[in-house]
Amino acid sequence: MASEEQIFHHSMAEDEPNCNNPADKDEVKPRWGPQHAGAKELAGQYTAGKRFQETVCVVVCMLLMCFNFIQLVINFQPDIWYLILGAAVLGIVTADFFSGLVHWGADTWGSVDLPIVGKALIRPFREHHIDPTSITRHDFIETNGDNFSIIIPLLTWMAYKFVTYSPAQIQATYLWESYVFLLSLFVSVTNQIHKWSHTYFGLPRYVTLLQDLHIVLPRKHHRVHHVSPHETYFCITTGWPKS
Repeated sequence: MASEEQIFHHSMAEDEPNCNNPADKDEVKPRWGPQHAGAKELAGQYTAGKRFQETVCVVVCMLLMCFNFIQLVINFQPDIWYLILGAAVLGIVTADFFSGLVHWGADTWGSVDLPIVGKALIRPFREHHIDPTSITRHDFIETNGDNFSIIIPLLTWMAYKFVTYSPAQIQATYLWESYVFLLSLFVSVTNQIHKWSHTYFGLPRYVTLLQDLHIVLPRKHHRVHHVSPHETYFCITTGWPKS
């Protein structure tokens, strides 16, 4: 495990993103940050078409979430509330695990030149390691668009079942649907939580409280991942696993 001094020395000073590490006073050429040539090139690959796709996915996903949430409320079973609470915990653990798996894969394999996944998935992660604070300059759509798109198939299938299943079938599958919905919810907010872990100013008090309680990814915890060679602490929903 790296010491606090090593983490400080080898990670970007995120409270001053336009400079490099203050421990290296003699540096001239930027090793990271928004002025790095690689960061500029990768940021420039965010196209109008990609923006349109993300916007459509966010709108569709929110509509599906609202519909499915209403159906869950209508069919709520108060006698199994404790199981639903367990489904919530399992949902956030599952979301955290898959956030780490995807993060590891995007950091480790492939290139931005791969069809579809290169520009859509790998590019943001590669840009993020050159300029960790770029995510703090992204708006809601750019930050969350990809995560919203991932869960559309799950939410669409859930909505289809709510429309076509009989009341008895809905009751029989209610706990599973609760888990899937909560998993989808936590997946949808994962990159927003990740963004908060890089935001050192102006966060709402409830966010910093959740970070301090390690209910969502804390800033200090995630900073370890940004120490070269970036081989640990991949999970970015809660950061509970440390691998």
